[in-house]
Amino acid sequence: MKQQRTSLRAALAGGCLLAAIAAAPASAATVYWTDWTSASAAAGTVSGTLSAGSDTVSVGYSGGYGFAQTSGGTNYWTPASTFQSATVSNAPPAADIIALSTGGTATVTFSQAVVDPLLALVSWNSNTVEFGAPIEFLSYGVGPYGSGTPILNAAGTGFFGSGEVHGVLRVIGTYTSISFTHTSEYWHGFTVGIVGVSTPGDGGGGSVPEPMSLALLGLGFGAIALTNRRRQR
Repeated sequence: MKQQRTSLRAALAGGCLLAAIAAAPASAATVYWTDWTSASAAAGTVSGTLSAGSDTVSVGYSGGYGFAQTSGGTNYWTPASTFQSATVSNAPPAADIIALSTGGTATVTFSQAVVDPLLALVSWNSNTVEFGAPIEFLSYGVGPYGSGTPILNAAGTGFFGSGEVHGVLRVIGTYTSISFTHTSEYWHGFTVGIVGVSTPGDGGGGSVPEPMSLALLGLGFGAIALTNRRRQR
């Protein structure tokens, strides 16, 4: 009977700890934003890099643009809180931005596969946008030109900018390139960021347990092992 009670306590302890793991809130991740380093207005291209931990990823943009800031200029990523969320801990840190004007197709390429790439947006006003892939807005709010609301289309693959949309959207999936169509206006800007790259053996998802979850999981298994050792004695 005593052994059964001990086993029951161990099971309950493990269950409570695993429940705590499931209920623990996900902490916001550090986003690696692109450092745009060169631009060619004639070619309609912009190039840059981002450093994701030990990985350096080359990033390229093609599709035409109104202007591009690659070294200084106005910082449009204000207030920072508009570009932060429960998922994103840091807004783009510098003035780097690609400003689109005429509509058409825009393409961003990566030198290796990235997971759930992010686009930070400035002033996407009355713009109809289509990615052809599932997207979600992680944040939106007041920016340099006011505020607006992104209205997702029925397929969840694009949006309409009702008012001056500033914020961050995520393109869900693993990609070496993403493309989207957009409509013309005076200008609307963006930059690109990632949380991580896809690594061999992760099934293309590139996801790993969050540090807090790993710690809780270790504590849970440690407590269960300790209880079992005591029972065996």
